[in-house]
Amino acid sequence: MLGSLTFQRHPAPLLIDGVAELHRDLFRRLAAAASADERGAVFRDYLTVRFQLEWPEQMGFTGQKRGRTKANYIKTIRGWSFDADSREGAVLKGWVESRFGLMPRWHGQPLRDPSGEAYRRYLEMRSHGLYGTNALESQLDLVYTYCQYELAIRHPAARHVTLYRGINRLSDHEVLERGAHGRHLILLNNLNSFTCSRERACEFGDYILAVEVPLVKIFFHCGLLPGVLQGEDEFLAIGGVAEVSLSTL
Repeated sequence: MLGSLTFQRHPAPLLIDGVAELHRDLFRRLAAAASADERGAVFRDYLTVRFQLEWPEQMGFTGQKRGRTKANYIKTIRGWSFDADSREGAVLKGWVESRFGLMPRWHGQPLRDPSGEAYRRYLEMRSHGLYGTNALESQLDLVYTYCQYELAIRHPAARHVTLYRGINRLSDHEVLERGAHGRHLILLNNLNSFTCSRERACEFGDYILAVEVPLVKIFFHCGLLPGVLQGEDEFLAIGGVAEVSLSTL
């Protein structure tokens, strides 16, 4: 999926404390796998067994099985893809906030005041999304770590990737500095959807934002685990301050 994209160099990748140490067996199995497809199967199988995703009774659950088993990393990522302001979106934004210290800037409405009603609503959705799950945020730790592992194997010399996002108005974003020739400094939400296809981005707005995203900020992409995201060449990227290039269609 990434072979035709534009990459640049950047510093070494980020690591979440304890993930490699707690899951040594996973990375031993990944190292022994012969292909990306095999590594993907190893990863899926490991999370299924480690977090008892298909055996909720092993976690002490005695109620309706269907509702419990939906609350896993795959359903969370798919939920984001359908609606980034959903309960699943709140879980993912909360995970970024917890692991990287970046507060969300938007969840259905602007989040500017941590004591305000909008932020309280976001926290409630996040709590509901985590309730009754089996260490869902730890599952997300492994998703991010596996994504970084795969990117390092497939593109060892790459540190940035050019991604695109279709928008209707730049004013919908927090613009920190307006520059010349369409280059601006903006504050992105703490997690964002992009696409690696400029043509696909054209379908979502009248203007195109192009961003050089460090690979360490890629949480997930459509080619990582086939079948989790359907189409759109979608990337989920951690946000923060970014320099973007704005152009018309």
